[in-house]
Amino acid sequence: MKLFLIGFMGSGKTSLGRQVAYMLGWRFVDMDKEIERSCGMKVSEVFATHGEDHFRKCEQDILRDVCSGEGDTVVSTGGGAPCHGDNMQAMNRMGRTVYLRMSPAKLVARLEHGRDKRPKIQGMDDARLLAYIREALPGREEYYGKAHLIIDCDGASDQYICEHIVRFAAECRSDETNR
Repeated sequence: MKLFLIGFMGSGKTSLGRQVAYMLGWRFVDMDKEIERSCGMKVSEVFATHGEDHFRKCEQDILRDVCSGEGDTVVSTGGGAPCHGDNMQAMNRMGRTVYLRMSPAKLVARLEHGRDKRPKIQGMDDARLLAYIREALPGREEYYGKAHLIIDCDGASDQYICEHIVRFAAECRSDETNR
């Protein structure tokens, strides 16, 4: 089974994904790290050197590889991955999707450190970042809202979120077994 964690940048897809994979005893894949490995450069360098279109093509190739791979896997997607091509439909078809929903204010707080590693928000102060998130998030909600499970993460502990995802994965596995 494939379990895809989706959500805006900073929502915790990678850190929570690692924890969930550990708890389940499954393999963990961070799509951005796979893109970096495949391209031989950091995501920010891919954007700067080849542009967003090339990045999205690489992202789609990695997603296709992950979907066709064997074994139980927790996948941390990039924040924009569900919003391009038929990625969201592919993830819903090939596995289960979990949207880690957070408010714009909470995302700004979580993105306080490490902005320079994220090409879309490099150099933004808090006010510009908040405006960017408020502008981008509604359009992404159209895709994120198609997830099999939506977890409101504002105020929730990492432990609660992980346990919720693990229970969901167990229920999905049980449903597959009972078919």
